[in-house]
Amino acid sequence: MKMRLLYAVLVLFVMIFNSCTSEALEETPIIEAVNNIALEQELLDIVNTHRVSLELIDLEFSDVAYKYANKHTDYMIAKGSISHDNFSSRASNIHSEAVVEMVAENVAKDYDTATEAFNGWYNSSSHKKTMEGDFTHTAVSVKQDERGNYYFTQLFYKK
Repeated sequence: MKMRLLYAVLVLFVMIFNSCTSEALEETPIIEAVNNIALEQELLDIVNTHRVSLELIDLEFSDVAYKYANKHTDYMIAKGSISHDNFSSRASNIHSEAVVEMVAENVAKDYDTATEAFNGWYNSSSHKKTMEGDFTHTAVSVKQDERGNYYFTQLFYKK
């Protein structure tokens, strides 16, 4: 138990100091975009199929992660670029609602399909490590900006 607590504190410490917090949420006007639920479900299915092929558990959908993934996707659309800005705040908010051990996220932009987004993450060692990580829950947010560009946020956590 003591080792798990130390690990959780270490993960939180790394998340706080490695997160990009160059711009506060309050400084960016946010407009809520419409979710592409079909792409979200397809990407979640692809990630879980990949995990099962590695004999990892299916990730359970989380309403809490979905709420914060959606907020972050809207934030990225407002900025016009992908980022991990304010990640430590998202992780802390998720922890306060779901009491989790660790939180991680993958973000992407400009892929037209769920398969393309998955392949982009799969071909990036850090994103692949997150998809294959020791997590129990997830949610995917996929939204389009006014020019038709897709933005993706997938949050992961372990209870």
